Amino acid sequence: MSAKTEKLLSVLKLQPVVPVLIIEDVAHAVPLARALVAGGLKAIEITMRTAAALDAIKAVANEVEGAVAGAGTILNARHFEQAVAAGSQFIVSPGSTRGLLDAARESDVPLLPGAVTSSEIMTLKEEGYDVLKFFPAEQAGGANYIKSLASPFAGTMFCPTGGISLKNAKDYLSLPNIVCVGGSWVAPKELVAGGDWAGITKLAAEACALRG
Repeated sequence: MSAKTEKLLSVLKLQPVVPVLIIEDVAHAVPLARALVAGGLKAIEITMRTAAALDAIKAVANEVEGAVAGAGTILNARHFEQAVAAGSQFIVSPGSTRGLLDAARESDVPLLPGAVTSSEIMTLKEEGYDVLKFFPAEQAGGANYIKSLASPFAGTMFCPTGGISLKNAKDYLSLPNIVCVGGSWVAPKELVAGGDWAGITKLAAEACALRG
């Protein structure tokens, strides 16, 4: 196992659920991350889907004790480099491109690339990736699909994201080839907008208890 794979696993194994956040207002980043960490969710994925994303990553990385800031929805090498410069300690992408894989190879920051089909998984395994994102999980076949990958792709671990909630997370976490799941339900838009950080801490604690 490569050093970067070990580094990535050390982050993903911190908790059963990695929060997947879309932060519109950078002012929400620090209190939101603190609320999640207080509930036991230390590894936090901030998606590159808004103009505030890079500043949010920087704020969480610099100001939130105990948080492990990561960047998601990384689509190209430029995104990768920007996220690392902002302080990301892990990078998540929905798929992979040659340019993205080249950027990842040159960096010490580990990449969690996305794969769904057997061909995509085989291609990434040839590149040395044994820990993969599976997105969109529910729409692509759900827990039963991932379960069927365990035999042909022994040793490959997945972090499924997309359509996962408190109701179905255990279906995934019970599988031997799942390291954790990603989810946005731990930080609902209405709680973030209302500054209900205690409510988010409660949701984070419930998620943290999924793998007891």
